[in-house]
Amino acid sequence: MTEKEMNLDRVKMDVANAAAQFTYVELHRRNDLSLFVKVALQTSVGSIYVASIELAGYPTTMPQVRISKPSLDALTPHRYKDGQICFLHPTMWNPGRHDVVFVIARTAKWLNKYEICHREKGKAVGLPCARFRISAGDT
Repeated sequence: MTEKEMNLDRVKMDVANAAAQFTYVELHRRNDLSLFVKVALQTSVGSIYVASIELAGYPTTMPQVRISKPSLDALTPHRYKDGQICFLHPTMWNPGRHDVVFVIARTAKWLNKYEICHREKGKAVGLPCARFRISAGDT
């Protein structure tokens, strides 16, 4: 299997495991046959977010996560220029250790930290938020 090929059996197993642990998890296929997971997550303050997890090259390649609803502030820290969130440094992705459940859990943690940071700063969203850090040991 090359880096860009997807392990479909692993995708199905990991999505089934995620659906057993999270309330709303769906696997979707686009017209170009690419796969993504759509997940709804509720934060500790009750806000609901919808995230899309792109699975191109999974599990060898780390999935890309974007928050589709509601939209995030443009200057939100820990996001790439294309809008995907930085839930883990890409060099730390380990397909033998990490799976869709891990990605969803890290996304949920990212969203909770986003809300704390956003609330602390009010309208000054572009400023660094010292509490908005996700370390390698966080899961």
